[in-house]
Amino acid sequence: MSLASPLSRMGTAAVPGIELRELECFLVLSEELHFGRTGERLYVSQSRVSQLLRALESRIGARLVDRTSRRVCLTPLGEEFRTSLHPAYEALHATVESARTAARGIEGRLTIGFQGTADDRIMRSIDAFHARHPGCATEIIEIPLCDPFGALRSGAVDVAVALLPVAEPDLALGPVFTAQQQTLALSVRHPLAARAGLTAEDLASVPLIAPDAPAPAYWREAHAPTATPGGRPIPAGPSVSTLQEGLTLAAAGRGGMLLCRPTADYHGRRDLAFVPVTGLPDSVLGLVHHPARETARIRAFHTAVTETMDADHGCR
Repeated sequence: MSLASPLSRMGTAAVPGIELRELECFLVLSEELHFGRTGERLYVSQSRVSQLLRALESRIGARLVDRTSRRVCLTPLGEEFRTSLHPAYEALHATVESARTAARGIEGRLTIGFQGTADDRIMRSIDAFHARHPGCATEIIEIPLCDPFGALRSGAVDVAVALLPVAEPDLALGPVFTAQQQTLALSVRHPLAARAGLTAEDLASVPLIAPDAPAPAYWREAHAPTATPGGRPIPAGPSVSTLQEGLTLAAAGRGGMLLCRPTADYHGRRDLAFVPVTGLPDSVLGLVHHPARETARIRAFHTAVTETMDADHGCR
């Protein structure tokens, strides 16, 4: 990637020998709009911030920042420069970090988010990753049922094992885990709880407990449909933020909750029945990450998941 691309309209001759530290200083200053705080973040003096900014402006040939005794603000050119520079700088930083990681092996920490249950499939993938990369620690964090993608966007997790579908333009879907049949969690007192199985059309008589916002509408519809495949309306039940809330409301007779068989097995309780449902798409988990933050650790974990799932398929 060339750092000249954001400055193409100024000509490459305008930025000979540009230094990464100057660009970093400008980006931090554009956030802080204060020379002192910028220096604190960069661990340099306020005069060094001024020096780096002057050097960058000299290379470009125009002022990027207006500063007076009272305020600091970006010039129109500075605003445009920041908008163009930021994604290029982030991409360069990720490339350098990836190269450093590759040079010293897969080390550091990988934070893995999961929804609902970190079941055997997930744990075997983590074990395979550890066996191949013992120098990399993993942290496993539950992410809310109602917000499958928020932790990725905030950077709280590096990868997320989330329920499909995933139709987020800024996120990338990697390997997927084996598909699982849907079950319906119901109070043991519910008339359908004693059934050996249900069809999707039977859901027309059961209010469905649904994930709440900020989960996208298409995702909520997939996990608590509002109509059967035959077009019959399905009553709306309560909306919940977590799996435990949903299971508790199902046990209280407030509705039914769709979830996959491994999650049903893990969360078995005496006041709930988990009845298999046919005629619905299987429940599928996939590994999701933010492409702009992809690292060698993330790629290595993708490989571990893929190999674990391939081994499972080979055993059948």
